[in-house]
Amino acid sequence: MDDKARARFGEFAQNRTAALIRAAYLLTGDQHAAEDLVQSALAKTYARWPTIRHEDPEGYVRAVMYRERVSWWRRRGRLRETLVGSPVEREHPDDSGHADLRLAMRAALLRLPVAQRAVLVLRYYEDLPEQQVAEVLGCSVGTVRSRTHRAVSRLREVLPGAELVLELKR
Repeated sequence: MDDKARARFGEFAQNRTAALIRAAYLLTGDQHAAEDLVQSALAKTYARWPTIRHEDPEGYVRAVMYRERVSWWRRRGRLRETLVGSPVEREHPDDSGHADLRLAMRAALLRLPVAQRAVLVLRYYEDLPEQQVAEVLGCSVGTVRSRTHRAVSRLREVLPGAELVLELKR
């Protein structure tokens, strides 16, 4: 890779790492795991940087990140996760007036299986259509729909008012 490409990658990584870590935290529920996930995704992206379309390198990194998270989950043998640590600090205060509900939603997300959590993060946090979610996760649109349905149903059980947060993200 030439110096110009290295510089572009370095600038991209420096500018977008914080946003990537926030998304990774929603997937992992742990600050250190989120940082590891982003680092792994950026390392894989760096190796492929010359061949990536540079109009949307963040989309590529996020796809790598979601696939990597699902791979970690599969390797772990689908063990149940537990909440450890505290949520990622936000750069700006939450001005929406729904801070308590958002924190409760974050805690509820951590109670979902990883695959369901990934679908919800992609659909509602990243605001991707079902087709793109299916492509990112390497599954069918029907699987995305069923996981979304199950995840939202579970959220309704553990967090009354979950629909409000999901609607706020739309």
